Amino acid sequence: MTDLDHLTQSLARNLKRWRNERGFTLDALAARSGVSRGMIIQIEQARTNPSVGTTVKLADALGVSITTLLDYESGPQVQLVPAEQAVRMWSTDAGSYTALLVGTEARGPLELWEWRLTPGEGSDSDPHPPGTFELLHVTAGELTLTVGGETYPVPAGSSAAFEASVPHGYRNDGTETVTMTMAVSVPPAR
Repeated sequence: MTDLDHLTQSLARNLKRWRNERGFTLDALAARSGVSRGMIIQIEQARTNPSVGTTVKLADALGVSITTLLDYESGPQVQLVPAEQAVRMWSTDAGSYTALLVGTEARGPLELWEWRLTPGEGSDSDPHPPGTFELLHVTAGELTLTVGGETYPVPAGSSAAFEASVPHGYRNDGTETVTMTMAVSVPPAR
């Protein structure tokens, strides 16, 4: 079984488990997440690999981290994640990517991400649930951060924090590759 097969099976099993634990019907989860009922069925039956955006919407609607939806092993109290086990959620032929480095469910989902954006590339995100915060630190290049329609340059060595309940995005408008680390804190589902 390939890593992608493990990921597909884990997502199917965990999505169904968390949906049932929350008491959500397929229709209720579809309404909360904005993901179609048909797509949720396909994911739960391991017949598709959803996009990063779809996976984020489902995790947000369930009040869990992406790590929880993708996790296929229950770990010990200390979770060590070797570099080769970081989960690539998005990548382009030019070399841009995001990698989920590690996450936890302590007091609501908390995730740590690694980002790499090659010149001219970017990624947009739909609003997350109210109370979701993102913290980022740029280690190389200059990130163009857009939050709620406003644009902010974030050069190497600088950090940013914002509530991510509005549309937001990350772009590299420069000539040097942007690398950054980002933490995402999602409030627990009520």
